[in-house]
Amino acid sequence: MKISYNWLKEYVHFNYSPQELAEILTNTGLETEGIERFESIKGGLNGVVVGKVLTCKKHPNADKLSVTTVDVGEEEPLAIVCGAPNVDEGQKVLVAKVGTTLYPENDKPFPIKKAKIRGELSEGMICAEDELGLGTSHDGIMVLDNDKQVGKPASQYFEIEEDWTIDIDLTPNRADATSHIGVARDVVAFINRMNPEEIAELKYPDDHNFKVDHNNRMIPVEIQDESACPRYSALTIDGIQVKESPVWLQNKLKAAGLRPVNNIVDATNYVMLETGHPLHPFDADKIKGEKVIVKKMPEGTTFTTLDEQKRKLSKDDLMICHADGPMCIAGVFGGIDSGIKENSKTVFLESAYFTPTTIRKTSKRHQLKTDASFRYERGTDPNVTLLALKRAAMLIKEIAGGSIASKVIDENPGNIKPWNVVLNFDKLDRLAGLHIERPVIVKILQDLGMYIVKESADILIIEVPTCKVDVKREVDIIEEILRIYGYNYISVPDKVKISLSHTNKPDRDKLTNLASDFLTANSFVEVMNNSLTAYHYHKYSKEINENQLVNVVNPLSRELNVLRQDLLFGGLENIQYNINRQVYDMMFFETGKVYKVNSELDKNEDVKKRYQEKNRLAIFLTGKRFKENWKKEDESVDFYHIKHWVLLLLKRMGINPDKLKQDKTTRDYFAEGLLLSKGKKEIAQLGKVNKMMLKAFDFEQDIYYADLAWDAIIDMTIDHQITFGPLPKFPEVRRDLAMILDKNVAFDSINQIAFDKERKILKAVRLFDVYEGQNVPEGKKSYAISFILQDKQKTLTDKQIDKTMKKLQQAFEEKLNAEIRG
Repeated sequence: MKISYNWLKEYVHFNYSPQELAEILTNTGLETEGIERFESIKGGLNGVVVGKVLTCKKHPNADKLSVTTVDVGEEEPLAIVCGAPNVDEGQKVLVAKVGTTLYPENDKPFPIKKAKIRGELSEGMICAEDELGLGTSHDGIMVLDNDKQVGKPASQYFEIEEDWTIDIDLTPNRADATSHIGVARDVVAFINRMNPEEIAELKYPDDHNFKVDHNNRMIPVEIQDESACPRYSALTIDGIQVKESPVWLQNKLKAAGLRPVNNIVDATNYVMLETGHPLHPFDADKIKGEKVIVKKMPEGTTFTTLDEQKRKLSKDDLMICHADGPMCIAGVFGGIDSGIKENSKTVFLESAYFTPTTIRKTSKRHQLKTDASFRYERGTDPNVTLLALKRAAMLIKEIAGGSIASKVIDENPGNIKPWNVVLNFDKLDRLAGLHIERPVIVKILQDLGMYIVKESADILIIEVPTCKVDVKREVDIIEEILRIYGYNYISVPDKVKISLSHTNKPDRDKLTNLASDFLTANSFVEVMNNSLTAYHYHKYSKEINENQLVNVVNPLSRELNVLRQDLLFGGLENIQYNINRQVYDMMFFETGKVYKVNSELDKNEDVKKRYQEKNRLAIFLTGKRFKENWKKEDESVDFYHIKHWVLLLLKRMGINPDKLKQDKTTRDYFAEGLLLSKGKKEIAQLGKVNKMMLKAFDFEQDIYYADLAWDAIIDMTIDHQITFGPLPKFPEVRRDLAMILDKNVAFDSINQIAFDKERKILKAVRLFDVYEGQNVPEGKKSYAISFILQDKQKTLTDKQIDKTMKKLQQAFEEKLNAEIRG
């Protein structure tokens, strides 16, 4: 939300600089994201001066250009090539000298440089009004009156308003600060807290001069849904003239981040920025039946909004209607037929209070975020509708003419009143960690607009105004006091008190951090994706069960409307984002939760039974294995690389991969892959993402993905114990074996058989070559395997080694039908 520095000073007097004010707002709970200098004419016309055209001749090499000499008050006139058809000798003009930056209307800024144009030197630019940001015309250069002094800065002849725009990151609980008055209220409280001698006061806008001119155009209002619209105020103004707003109003809106539209719309926006209460002007002549009805329409009703989009309404959308149908989505967006046009003559001005929940749901449902919905969603003040209405009506009369043609309508069935909150001084002192003087507390609360109903030695009974919609509890009052008192003034105690905590083993967070540290130390990058994902992803894989998707009731968008069942799609989106930015080689991982719902269980069933929430760890590899290097040939990652990292990670977690069963993957989004399991428990699935999935994301390079069941892995670490022993005194022995096997025999089978036969001295089994082709029968393959043998107690003899190898060969021949080649 943007605030104008100059405009804020109309409601509270202070001498702080914009930078100091930004710091004050941040310290009082209105975090400032940044400040920006505002000029009503961008660039302030710096470098632009009044010049006089001394000579003007046709360009020798271009029919539409002229070569001029221009006096700009310097020793020598400037040679300037000009393309305007109306340039002529003797004119007083505006000249941008070399080094000036111009900020054209609706275009990018550009610097003025010394240059040759079609062979002729040009040392500046004679400007049109759109090039200076003074208007939109580009018919020719601006010609000034002859009384203007040559060489004078242009800024002295045009009223350039300077201001500062302060950008506030408004939190949802500060609905009271969605206006200049709301921010000024905090500034008043801060000044009186820090500088009591100054006695700052909030200058509230005045509506005493409001009066009804006649009652010839009374349009009644009927509220059919009082729960969604507890209050509706309105009046009619006739005889208006729709035109451009005066410069002062346009500048205020621009400084606060809004684009001027016309005097009627700008007047309502001005009051919204002033009071925080949105208003909506309707063309009264378009209200059929001369009656306004606030109600909800049937499900599926079609309505065209101001952006010319046809939208299907929900039965829960509150609408402002006339006799024949809807005119506006209440508190969110206007309709295309009922808005103010250039020929509008009568305005029906709305100032209503809609409940935050109603507006929030409608806004999200239709993906419409407007300045009005921003305020209504947080909660506006139901008791400021009349003030805002009268302020807007008086301003419209001032800048658009006309007369107030009806008495003020105020349908107020909700009758929302302020509420009382009890503050216990002891609780305040306990939470603050210090004693705050009671008069200081009272003054802060009063400056924030609260009324002290009763004061005693122990408590305060406080009446909270309806503008502070989130101040409902005692702790809310304490927060209001402390943010103005100043968190920086709460001293840090000398002693730090801690309590010992017990963590159940295994410590999940510690183990997750261990895995993250291991992967990042090996060049992986951690990513964090939203748990929300797109519903349509279920079409790409049968692994994503449509009936088990956890749907979001009011999704932020169609791309974030369900909770994820797999970490795959978030990772593919990450890869897509990087490839679109010419990053092709990636190694990254993510730890996160996946979600499922058991749709067969009744909705009233225990939530923990109906919904599943599991932790997973995902690893992604794609692109080249190594960065481009003259020493190494290009090598793309493959299945064995991702398998390598998965097995290393499992080892780091204390799990022996040799004791895991290896099978073909069961996931349909893998073209080829592996399933690791322990008993009936799945540990990981990894493989190469299939072509259909790659095509869905427009990938042209292979992607490898591993999905680890993190909960199961952590549970397996319970049995893991770290043991230490001396380094072996006796050497290892290596023996190699070549054998012909059926193609479908996996290395894991060889590994399992070897360790089943020899557990004492067999330390490792390694595959170092695979061959298929000449001299190998069809349907067969040749494996070259090394066996590492070692005895911790003595040096192995040839006899022991030969006996062990013979035992292994016999096992391979019997169980795998292997043909031993040596």
